[in-house]
Amino acid sequence: MNRRGSIWVLGGIVAGFWPGRRSIVAVMAALLLLPIEASDAGWLSDVFKGSSKQGTSPKHVSSPKRATLAKPAAKPKRRTVRLAALEPAALNPVASKRVAKCDPSRFRIVLDVGHTAESEGAISARNVAEFVFNLRLAQRIEEKLKAEGFVETGLLLTEGKARPSLLKRIATANNRNADLFLSIHHDSVPSKLLEDWEFEGKKSHFSDRFSGYSVFVSRNNPDFKTSLAFAELIGKEMKAQGLQYAQQYTQAIMGRYQHPLLNKETGVYSYDQLLVLRKTRMPAALLEAGSIINRDEELKMDSPERRDIISSGVTAAVKQFCEPRWAILGPL
Repeated sequence: MNRRGSIWVLGGIVAGFWPGRRSIVAVMAALLLLPIEASDAGWLSDVFKGSSKQGTSPKHVSSPKRATLAKPAAKPKRRTVRLAALEPAALNPVASKRVAKCDPSRFRIVLDVGHTAESEGAISARNVAEFVFNLRLAQRIEEKLKAEGFVETGLLLTEGKARPSLLKRIATANNRNADLFLSIHHDSVPSKLLEDWEFEGKKSHFSDRFSGYSVFVSRNNPDFKTSLAFAELIGKEMKAQGLQYAQQYTQAIMGRYQHPLLNKETGVYSYDQLLVLRKTRMPAALLEAGSIINRDEELKMDSPERRDIISSGVTAAVKQFCEPRWAILGPL
């Protein structure tokens, strides 16, 4: 008889002797005493900007071809673990898949700095390249994650034109055998929505119509379910920090830049053909931290205070993602 069957049988026997509330306590004790293989733990739950021209949103390289799913990883060696915690929390697919290997000191996180110095992404309302914003924010996130014990966190920086540099970043992340991939970007709008103005004597463009963060995932990622779980955590933490997500991606005015909104509470969208999300062989998400074409929000995104808020949110999301959760029973 396998472990699952053993648990139900044992629970039934115990329940026959102690009906009601005591039976719950007894079943809990039985669960705690009975070891569970990490590979069997799944039953506990049912569970970018390719153009460097401004005004293209999002400016990520995508491909019309559908993704080829990566081959399943070799089956890990069986490892026996005991139930670590019984606390009230929602079951999620991350828990069962990562409980046996998510040691923060060994957990490999790749922070992809969107774009390059040669292919700099969007240009802000005050003529600053998006790449500058991306690099500063990614560096702050790296600092916070390492301070929380995720010492294997690393920035992913490349040089050159958009597509070659993007493909190189994808290959590097895959070669690192990373556990988690997060691409850092700052948003703009389609060219037709831009207005002209001058800043410090130079012609520039802006659009104050839209603002906010957004999180993207690809349903063609080999581990879409886990990617979505991570993206949801980021969105929830951004919201908890008092930030609002960008809602324009569902509007017809966005044209070919419309994307399905997967969660209207957290601001998670799908962008299925985005190479940086569908070609990475690990859970992956892309964070548009805020709009730099919006004049007011650009000033906020340029401040250390906003970078601290966003990096704190991302760090909290990673910690939750990594934490084992065995929430099969609520409080007695």
